[in-house]
Parts: sequence; C-alpha cells; structure tokens
Amino acid sequence: MAVSIDTVYQRVLAILNKEQRGYVTPQEFNLFANQSQLDIFEQYFYDINQFGRLSGNDTEFSDMLNILNEKINIFETTANMVWNTNTLHWGTPANLYRIGSIVYENTITTKSLYPTPNTVVATKVPVEAERINYNEYLAIAQSGMTKPTNSRPVFVANTSGYKVYGASEVTLTDVKCNYIKKPTEAAWGYQMIYGEALYDSTASTDFELHASEETELVIKILEFAGLAIEDIGMYQVAAGIESQTNQQEKS
Repeated sequence: MAVSIDTVYQRVLAILNKEQRGYVTPQEFNLFANQSQLDIFEQYFYDINQFGRLSGNDTEFSDMLNILNEKINIFETTANMVWNTNTLHWGTPANLYRIGSIVYENTITTKSLYPTPNTVVATKVPVEAERINYNEYLAIAQSGMTKPTNSRPVFVANTSGYKVYGASEVTLTDVKCNYIKKPTEAAWGYQMIYGEALYDSTASTDFELHASEETELVIKILEFAGLAIEDIGMYQVAAGIESQTNQQEKS
C-alpha cells in the first residue's frame, strides 16, 4: 500500500530534467517529500468534514467518504498509555496525531458456583471511556446517578495529557488509546559513488500514504521545487495540475 520514495524521486527528477528546470538535491527532496506527505495527510480530515455534509452515493468504489476513510485507516493504531506520576495524567504516544478513544479494562469480581462454590473470580472487561470536556465532567460528577464509574468511565484532555475519571482500579497497563498516528518520515537514502548520489534502499523509508497518492506527491514536491529554484513557471504548472485534480475529485 505504501508509495515507493525512489519512484517518486525519479519521476520528480525526470520532469525537472525534461522541462530543463534545474536540479533538486536529495536533502531538498527529503524536505519537500515530508512536507508534501504531511499536507496530503492533513487534508484528509478537512475533506472528510466537507464530504460528510454531502450525500454519498451507492457506487462501491467511488464514494468519497469511503475512499478517504480507507486512506486514513492506514494510520489507525492502538498503544498503551503511559502514566505520568508528576502530572497524574495519562500521556499519549509520541506519534499521536488525533486521539479516537480510550479503553479501560474494568475488573469485575464474581463468586463461582462450580466447581468450587464461593471462589472469587476476577474478570477484566474492556470498557471504552467517553470523551467529554472538563465542564461537562464537573456537571456530571455532582450526582451519584451520573458521576463516572468503573463501568462507565470518561476522559478529559488538557495540556498535561488525559485524565480518566471513574476508573479507580486502573493500573499501569490497563489503559490503551485508539488513535491516528502521524505519518512516519520518508527518506530517500543514498550513497555517494564517484560524486553521484545513488539510491540506497537499506537507508530509505517509503511514504506511508495510500498507493493512489503517488501522483499527488510528485505534483506537490514539484511545487516546492519550483519555489526552491525560484522557477515560478514550474510552480504554476504543478499547482495548476493539482487544482484541476482537486476539482475533479470534488465535483
């Protein structure tokens, strides 16, 4: 599903050479590549907000919301949250982009009837904590009917991290978060051979984006390259292609 960084690099160089627009160094390319990847990735969430307000269609392979969700699903993952003893909050993974849900394992104790009567059995049941803001928490915490419990926890986000309320039996391994991670930085690795940069796959990292984004990556990198080499014509050509592509997708 990933996009080969060497394929994109070679296409960018081929277009620049064909148009006699100059040269982009590997270091410049890697900078442009990661900015382009991040721009495309972040645009998914704006597009979901836009298409979510429109009626979908019944065509299995052309519904834009389905397409966008397929692209975002690549970045969905789960990880343990880390308890910060200083702030008394749960911290998130370093590659967090957007949190989805927090799951707490609630321990339920029951007494068995068979084979040994009255033996206490502890069972861990995963419970998803509801996300609310702090003012909402203050309101529901006032009543015994609505305040968070082990079986109905909530979580609140602030600058210190995430606070889970109602989960009194939480241990350091009991809390996990489902989240969208940031794309891993792409890198076109190379070795200098007789003064020429030659591709080194062992030192390279492909783009994490969906395979369908290869052309969009080339276009965006060319835009940045046009600005870097102060060729407004190259930038305008690439930007024009990108604008036309976006209009086709959203029409």
